[in-house]
Amino acid sequence: MITNQVIQTSLDELRAITKVELCVCDLNGSVVASTLPNPDIRKDLISSFAASPADSQIIGSSHLLKILDEGETVYILLAQGLNDDVYMVGKIAVSQIQNLMLAYKERYDRNSFFQNLLLDNMLLVDIYNRAKKLHIEFFCPRAVYLIETHQERDGIAAELLKGMFTTHSGDYVTSVDEGNIILLKALEQDVDAQAMESIANTIVDMMNTEAMLNVTVSYGQVVSELKDVSKSYKEAKMALEVGKIFYAEKNVVAYNRLGIGRLIYQLPANLCRMFIQEIFGENMPYDLDEETLNTINKFFENNMNVSETSRQLFVHRNTLVYRIERIQESTGLDLRCFDDALTFKIALMVVNYIKYLDKME
Repeated sequence: MITNQVIQTSLDELRAITKVELCVCDLNGSVVASTLPNPDIRKDLISSFAASPADSQIIGSSHLLKILDEGETVYILLAQGLNDDVYMVGKIAVSQIQNLMLAYKERYDRNSFFQNLLLDNMLLVDIYNRAKKLHIEFFCPRAVYLIETHQERDGIAAELLKGMFTTHSGDYVTSVDEGNIILLKALEQDVDAQAMESIANTIVDMMNTEAMLNVTVSYGQVVSELKDVSKSYKEAKMALEVGKIFYAEKNVVAYNRLGIGRLIYQLPANLCRMFIQEIFGENMPYDLDEETLNTINKFFENNMNVSETSRQLFVHRNTLVYRIERIQESTGLDLRCFDDALTFKIALMVVNYIKYLDKME
């Protein structure tokens, strides 16, 4: 709902232009906003006029006018002055306040609409009817971007996003829980994956540059109809969770690039534990030291090339071979063999998933 401060600002601006004193009261005669230094309002006259069928009333040098919201009287405006334009100025003030109320209500309704839409709380017919009423295009390519700020500065991040992505271009910024901000992005037809990722990288860079915020951005797939926005939101949420488990080093995570991480995330926990038990037995690698993890990751990055990995790690080739053989002794898997390397890579990801589940519990 429109605030008293917004009404006061509107009255002050009109007063400065027209020199007509203006005062807005509620239906009981209490002053909401006024340009009069010491408004002396007779509450009985205001209440009586509010209950009457008349749209306006003259009392001495003052004009009383009703401010309506969807046909119902919500405020009474008093316009006071000595010139002949008092009534006209009063009508202008009424029109301006009514338009402000409509704009604020539409803004609130849009926020409520998008929140319910994202949470899949609406019937298809309601989505269509409310979108039409709020002037929101039903058929338009859209994707949901989820921004996690990691700090308690969501307000700053939300304002930055609203400044960058405006409703005029079909974008909308909202939230449905603490810690995450949602950008519903309107896209061009036939938008490609590179353009989608570029938007996410722009958000990360802007947050870091403008507000020194370290954020993670995930996003779902493009949907062509408004009714499917909740699907993209669910995908963005999954991408954010999967990213935390398997791709913690990444600031941008796309749902359609989760790879095997998405598959593991959707497996039952008991099945994952059975798999780890089968591979490692009692020697589960829950707490590998940093040197071993760095060696394994670099070895996989270089496609199991021992020479290149040893060069990048600045260690002798024999040292790297010794580390690999040490892993083989403890796990029974030779990382130089493709099948064993693949098994070990998947097993490490499953271990990370189990550790995540244990932490959540």
